[in-house]
Amino acid sequence: MKLDQALEACGIIAILRGVSPDEVIAVAQALYDAGIRIVEVPLNSPKPFVSIERLAKTFAGKMVVGAGTVLSVQDVNLLKEHGGQISVSPDCNPDVIARALAVGMDPLPGVFTPTEAFAAIRAGAKHLKLFPAEVASPQTIKAWKAVLPKHVKIHAVGGVTPANMKDWLSAGASGFGIGSSLYKSSMSLAQISTSANDLVSAWKKARA
Repeated sequence: MKLDQALEACGIIAILRGVSPDEVIAVAQALYDAGIRIVEVPLNSPKPFVSIERLAKTFAGKMVVGAGTVLSVQDVNLLKEHGGQISVSPDCNPDVIARALAVGMDPLPGVFTPTEAFAAIRAGAKHLKLFPAEVASPQTIKAWKAVLPKHVKIHAVGGVTPANMKDWLSAGASGFGIGSSLYKSSMSLAQISTSANDLVSAWKKARA
């Protein structure tokens, strides 16, 4: 499954910060059953590349799997070795973007200003992560969309809820990164499933 295909099915990227290799498959299965098709394991999680490799093998062709908090070219190389498809970063590093593209992955660099957005685009990024979105607003994306190339997709990460999802989509967001409201290590599988179903329902309703 390719990133654009997965985003069309459901524009929610599940951020599994702190997930362990022992639980990652059960957590991802709950997300998959709810309709989520993209997961990222931040590299400050326990043994992240073990989790990523297990996800990539278990959900091959069914989910897009990648890493978050990708900060270096070495991170990108390790991610590729372990089956990752997307490289998500909190910052805009042209070297990281270029390396991800060179090894056939989709980079999602973090940006917060038009200057950073255009720097990412010039480096080859087609997907931008507006982060932290909770201190921006849907109007930020609306203003950006007026000047950014039409093919570039913006994903809001931080502070997105079922209640405000429609506002972000109406402003031009293509997707969302959802972290602690979707997964925390203290949550049960039932809680994760409920949260995932609520978010996917909100996504479908907002898109209708």
